[in-house]
Amino acid sequence: MARYTKTTASHSFLEAALVGLEVQKQKIEEQIAEVRSMLGQRPAAKKAAAAAPAAAPAPAAAPAGRKRARRKLSEEARKRIAAAQKKRWAAFRKQAGKE
Repeated sequence: MARYTKTTASHSFLEAALVGLEVQKQKIEEQIAEVRSMLGQRPAAKKAAAAAPAAAPAPAAAPAGRKRARRKLSEEARKRIAAAQKKRWAAFRKQAGKE
């Protein structure tokens, strides 16, 4: 992108360019929000907080010490998963050897 100096562009020209870019930015953000709503996603927390920092208090976070409980797999399930993975790797190696 070319660099502008006071001799190549006036102050009012740069202000007009800035306004135009901000309008484009707003349109793009609206389009992004529309696509996200179509996908069923929430707006990004970072951008939502930047857009309206004092609009609403942040939701209470989970206590720092609590972690989500891990699911336990039975020994039988672990063996089935391991056997299936070994079978997939064997097929992969067999295929890779042919090429």
